[in-house]
Amino acid sequence: MSVKQVSVFVENHSGSLLDIISLLGENKIDIKALCIADTVDYGILRLIVDKPTEALNLLKENKYVVKVSDVVAIKISNEPGGLKDALKLLKEAAINVSYLYAFIGSYGNYASVMLKIDDEAKAIKLFNKNGIQLLEDKDLVN
Repeated sequence: MSVKQVSVFVENHSGSLLDIISLLGENKIDIKALCIADTVDYGILRLIVDKPTEALNLLKENKYVVKVSDVVAIKISNEPGGLKDALKLLKEAAINVSYLYAFIGSYGNYASVMLKIDDEAKAIKLFNKNGIQLLEDKDLVN
């Protein structure tokens, strides 16, 4: 069980992010979560959207370097230390986290965390076994 994430390479100059966000909005693609990591010359914009395939095609048509990949999404308690148990499980199982980002959803006192990890199948089994709720695309876009 995973969630589709759209990653876009963005030139690091004024207005680049606005151009992408505007393009998606004009085409009725709803952004549910995002993060951006930057270097001097470019950034990587990671998005959870309601229509990942449409976003991929639209961005490619507009000459962006883009790909869709899977990330593991979990629901955690939105309180201090809420992420600790999930990360502890991953550490004990020697599963590496490449990156993560989180956002607060509209379903009570919980946050959603997107994790890019090196052994997705093992992590999913571990989370299921230990009562950490996994999220699907439909959970994040509704």
